[in-house]
Amino acid sequence: MRNKKLINWLCISGIISIIFYLLHDIIGTMNYPGYNWMSQAVSDLTSTDAPSFVVASGFVTVYKILNCLCCALLCILIKKEDKKTLRLGVYLFSIMNFISAIGYALFPLSSAGYDGSIQSFIHVYILTALVVILSIISLILIAIGSFKSKYKLLGVLAIISLVLMFIGAVGSANVSKDIFGIVERFSTYSAVVFTGILGIFGFKKNISED
Repeated sequence: MRNKKLINWLCISGIISIIFYLLHDIIGTMNYPGYNWMSQAVSDLTSTDAPSFVVASGFVTVYKILNCLCCALLCILIKKEDKKTLRLGVYLFSIMNFISAIGYALFPLSSAGYDGSIQSFIHVYILTALVVILSIISLILIAIGSFKSKYKLLGVLAIISLVLMFIGAVGSANVSKDIFGIVERFSTYSAVVFTGILGIFGFKKNISED
């Protein structure tokens, strides 16, 4: 019972992680002279040569720890779920978050973006490809599995997150540079917020099984 209660409360880490990601965006902007959140990507704040690197990276590190903790707990909670599609979706979404947290930390990017180096190649073409593919597949599986179970609302939220992700990805390549940052945040924040949603799902799921 005590272990269940502990897991129950630790699932809230997914919700708290959203706060730290938001803080990295807001406080990072305050420490980056000339930064325009409407036209610049949120990842610019944690570029290795950005003036906001130290401050923004600090908040991102806490975000990643809480994010990965929530995902690990979700994998434990979901293992007895009857719907295999939902289980697989949560597992893949968790793997995506772990790859994002560890991979981007090991292979950071400068504000120059892709510069032909192995580090930037891995960051842009390998890690990003894995994160995007796993995000899409996992959200689709979670949506399908949720609609086949009693968690219909989770399925609706998964679809909304997927749509926002597509809007961010497609829009970033087609909109004016003046609003690039706004559109790009649709994609980045959709995954961040959905982790928090899964945290609530884990919190309530554990309660219902006590």
